[in-house]
Parts: sequence; structure tokens; C-alpha cells
Amino acid sequence: MFERPKSGERVVLVHLELPDEGDRESLQELEELALSAGAEPVATITGSRRSPDPKLFIGTGKADEVRQAVETHQAELVLFNHALSPAQERNLERLLECRVLDRTGLILDIFAQRARSHEGKLQVELAQLRHLSTRLVRGWTHLERQQGGIGLRGPGETQLETDRRLLGERIRQLQKRLAKVERQREQGRRARKRAELPTVSLVGYTNAGKSTLFNNLTSAGIYVADQLFATLDPTLRRVELADGQSVVLADTVGFIRHLPHDLVAAFRSTLQETRDADLLLHVIDVQDPERLAKVEQVQAVLAEIGTGDVPVLEVYNKIDLLEDGQPRLDEDDGGQPLRVYLSAVSGIGTELLLQAMTSFFRATTVRSQLCLPPSAGRLRAALYAMEAVQHEQMEENGGWRLDVEIKERDLAILRKQHEFVPLLPLP
Repeated sequence: MFERPKSGERVVLVHLELPDEGDRESLQELEELALSAGAEPVATITGSRRSPDPKLFIGTGKADEVRQAVETHQAELVLFNHALSPAQERNLERLLECRVLDRTGLILDIFAQRARSHEGKLQVELAQLRHLSTRLVRGWTHLERQQGGIGLRGPGETQLETDRRLLGERIRQLQKRLAKVERQREQGRRARKRAELPTVSLVGYTNAGKSTLFNNLTSAGIYVADQLFATLDPTLRRVELADGQSVVLADTVGFIRHLPHDLVAAFRSTLQETRDADLLLHVIDVQDPERLAKVEQVQAVLAEIGTGDVPVLEVYNKIDLLEDGQPRLDEDDGGQPLRVYLSAVSGIGTELLLQAMTSFFRATTVRSQLCLPPSAGRLRAALYAMEAVQHEQMEENGGWRLDVEIKERDLAILRKQHEFVPLLPLP
């Protein structure tokens, strides 16, 4: 086996065009990922296939072309813009005699560089170990089980089995520590709920300008850079709206096409801030020619983490890069905000965003009475969880008559989650 280099700065990029829409990736995005990881792309090899080769992902002829590029440019790493199987990765490393990394491994490496908080480091390590556990290979054989006999008895397990056992133990330790962090986050969410502080979460494709907008609204001074995944650790700040209402604004990690499942699983506690938010601000790069596809990718990730019931306000950013870009606020027929056009860098249009948030969170309270049948126990429990029940009276049929005081936005959420919310006027 060859010695793996400690550095991976000079890289050869490999990109295939595949007919399946679900397997397609962007070559420009691979270049941005490589630069974000600190790599120096020295060559790009492209091609097309009807389907990936089971052994090498690329064909043997294209593999020879990649090997020649590695030798010519003295590259230390080959980055594939696709997900490779463990066997394909090993076969390519033997053929190319240098380290090979797929798209998932590259994203994991960027996350490892960006993690700053204790929780973020734990989450990245957990994702990396889950990814690594499928790629363990036998590095040596001197710890194999032996046939038996004097002087030939082995320790009972191979090095591969030892590595797997140690990985499993470390993964379980990380899961326990992250569960503790999640309990602490849950306490913070409950405290904000008791204080009636709504949470607004910034979501969107990576490098859409979420952190710049966050800094503009909060003066938090968090790290901003024109690179993918500049923000990894979530940051929360209070924002005062026009009518004296306060909200908690959360800046979260950006999404990307085919976000690795290991990352989604490891960052589930961080993404909980998004799932439990009262409003999502979906930041979109208005001048990006692929913005529609990226909007679909963000919506897919949001659906995967379970944010279907959270209202979304679209924020089209970077209008300063358009020739005729003007700030504006679009509303529906009922006066509810739908989308805002602004520039987070220059600040133009941010007052429209604050206006839209104020309109959304305007505290309109509904006071009414509900008659619930015995089958509506879940709805009754949800009303109590929202602390909306002022008085309750049992009915002869086993149901309940409730006097409630509930905010309109909470009532809208209940109507989405339950078949009916029959409101009656108070006597």
C-alpha cells in the first residue's frame, strides 16, 4: 500500500455527466467546494456515461486520463463530484496511487474545518465516523485469527474487527454527549416559549447570504465569507421589531444539493432550531441562474427534517448585483407577506423585511369557545400545551366545551395539523 500524503492541496477534479437527473451535480459547485476546503485545483477531467462503472465509477480509459493528470501536475488528491462506494474508492486509490475523496467526504472535511463550538465538533466527528465505518479496510494482517497450535494462537479478533468495535464505542459516546446538548437546547427553547419570544430561522442554500443578512439585522459580527459553508455553528440573537415585539433570529448551516445523510442525522439537534421555529426566512440568491433548482433542494431538506407546518417567507437577496434591482415587498390578497427583495450587503430593503416580520407576528388574539367530541383528545392536549385553555366543561357525550384564548398564527397551525377546529362565539 502507498503512503497517504498528509496534505491534499493540489487536486484533480473529476466530473461526469449522467443522464439521471437525480445523480447530476454542478461542476462549478465542485470547484467552489474545493476552494472552500483550501484546495488548489490543478486539472479538471470531465466525461459522460450512461451509468457509473461498478468498479471505478469512471471507465478505464478515463481512469488512465486521471492518472496521467495526477502524474503531470504532481497532484496529491483526486476529488470526485459524486458519491463513491467504498470499493470504488479503494480501487481508484490503488490505480491512481494517491488519495481519492468523493463529494460526501469533501463536504465532511469542510464541516470539520468550520466547526468551532463544542456541539459542532461533536456533530462533525459523529458524521465522519459514520462515513468512515463503511470504509474500513484491512491495513495489516498480523492480528488475524490463527489456525491454532503452540505459538500460533492469535488475540481473537482481526485489526479490522478491532477498528469497527472502537468506532462503534466512540459513536455511542458521541451520541450520548449530543443527547445531553440537545436536552440543554430544549430547555432554552422552552424558556423562549414561556417568555413568548417567537423564533425566526434563516434557511437557504449555502452562500446565499444568510450570515450577512443576520449581521445586518442583529449587528452580531459573525464570520462571513464568500465561500460554501462559511457558517456551521448556529447563532441566536434578539431582534426588536417596529411594534415593540421581540423575536429570536437564528442563523443556521446552509444546505446543498445531495446533503450527506450522515450530516443530516448528526446535525439533527442543530436543525431542531429550524423545525421548532415560528417562521422560516428562506434566503435566495436572486442573481443565481440555478436558483430554482437550489430552492427545490432546500425545500427537500426542509421536508426531510420535518418543517412542513412552519410558515415560510422568501427573501430574495443580492439585488444590488442586478442592473435594475429594487427593494420591494410582495403580499397576498389578505395582506400577508410572501416575499421580500433586498440586499444584505448594502442594507437596502431590510426595513421591508422587518415590516413583513412585524406584520406576520402582529399579536392578534382569538377568544372563542370550542365544542370537542371525545375523539378530539389530541386537539385538546395541543390546546393545553399552548396554554390556550381558560376554562373547561365536560359534556354529556364525553366531549369537552373549552373557553380558549389563542393567537391567530397558533390557530392556523392547529388547523393544519387537525381535521377541524370548530370555533363558537363566547356566550
